Amino acid sequence: MSPQKQCTWARTPLNIAYHDIEWGVPVHDDHVLFEFLTLEGAQAGLSWETILKKRNAYRDAFGGFDPVRVARFTPARIERLLRNPGIVRNRLKIESTVRNARAFLAVQREFGSFDAYVWRFVGGAPLVNHWRSLRQVPARTPESDTLSRDLLGRGFKFVGSTICYAFMQAVGMVNDHTIDCFRYRHVGINQYTGAAV
Repeated sequence: MSPQKQCTWARTPLNIAYHDIEWGVPVHDDHVLFEFLTLEGAQAGLSWETILKKRNAYRDAFGGFDPVRVARFTPARIERLLRNPGIVRNRLKIESTVRNARAFLAVQREFGSFDAYVWRFVGGAPLVNHWRSLRQVPARTPESDTLSRDLLGRGFKFVGSTICYAFMQAVGMVNDHTIDCFRYRHVGINQYTGAAV
């Protein structure tokens, strides 16, 4: 456990490690962006701790979060995933991941990369907020509303505005570390590349 002050939501060893290493660090790797898009959608109605515990199983089940591989998943493969205890066995979430992989590839074809597409919604650089407490952090913003509408229009599922904002926080499109957190001034310096926590 880090002796330095952290955002108050980071209380368990798993959440602390995630907070200290990944959360809010700008991501520009398409595989990692697809991973977070998948995991944030899987989290809907669940705790982030639950998803972190299942993260390695998700990597195994969804081909290392390679959208090319996931886009080829067949109905039979989806049925096998529904029997996988390591992931969230929700048919709509699993089917949406395959659908999202196909939509993700379409975005890559149009924009060259998902990275080039998604960072446009914050002008290409992280939005740095100045929250003093967790209570001030919003669940959604105009930027996440816009991203959600655009993703939905492109055929993505499980990308409501609240999910999109959690995604934006995770991949560093916004810096929502509170100003007293030791990571507040550091997240923009690094770039997360997808190494396992």
